[in-house]
Amino acid sequence: MNAEFILRELLSVANPEKAKFLQGFFKTGKGQYAEGDVMLGIVVPLTRDIVKKSPALPFDEIQVLLDSEYHEARLAGLLFLVKQFKKAKEAERKEIFDFYLKNARKANNWDLVDVTCRDVIGLYLLDKDDRSVLYRLAGSDNLWEQRIAIVSTWTFIKNKQFDDTLAIAEKLLTHKHDLMHKAVGWMLREVGKKDRQTLVDFLEIHYKNMPRTALRYAIEHFSPEERAYFMRK
Repeated sequence: MNAEFILRELLSVANPEKAKFLQGFFKTGKGQYAEGDVMLGIVVPLTRDIVKKSPALPFDEIQVLLDSEYHEARLAGLLFLVKQFKKAKEAERKEIFDFYLKNARKANNWDLVDVTCRDVIGLYLLDKDDRSVLYRLAGSDNLWEQRIAIVSTWTFIKNKQFDDTLAIAEKLLTHKHDLMHKAVGWMLREVGKKDRQTLVDFLEIHYKNMPRTALRYAIEHFSPEERAYFMRK
C-alpha cells in the first residue's frame, strides 16, 4: 500500500461536476483564499472511507499525498495522520504531531484544518503544560496556521479547559479575514456550551470591538434578548 494506490482510489471516484461546484465553494479562484486548489469532487465521508479501509502509511508516503495538487489527496494525507495518531503510543504521537506541524501549511483550506487539527495537535497537547506552539501558530503570517491555532483548542474545550481558547481568541480578535472571525466565533460558542458564564464574561469585555461575524457565531445559542444585547454597538 502506498500513496500512488490511494491517489488511484481517489481518482476512481472523482466527480467532475461536483468538483466544479466545490472549486467555487472553497474559493479557489484568482485572488481568493484557496487560489489554485484543484478539486476532485469527492465528499469527505468517501475520502474518510478510503483512508479507513487502508493500512497505515509511512511518513514518506503521506508526504506524497500532502504534496499533491489535489485537495482531497491532502485531506487523505491528514486523515491518515489522525487515524495513526489515535492508535499510536506517546513517542509515536510526538512524531506524528511534529510531522503535522511541519506540514501545517499543506492544510490550506478550512475543511482540511477543521477535521484534522483538533485530533492531532489538540489531542497531543491536551495533557501538556507547554502549549506555546499554539501561540506561535496564532502569531504566524499564514492564515491556515492561525486557524489551526484556534481550532485545535476545541479538544481543550471539550475537556473544560478554556484559558488557551480565550487567550488565542483575544489574540486573533482583530484579524482581517472573515475565515478567522468564523473560527474564533465558533470556538467561543463551544466554550459557551460548556460554561455560559465564561463566555459572557469574555463578551462583556470584547463585544463592542469584535467583528460582527465572530460575535454572531459566539452568541448563536443565546436567547433573542441576549443576542440583541450583545449585538448593539
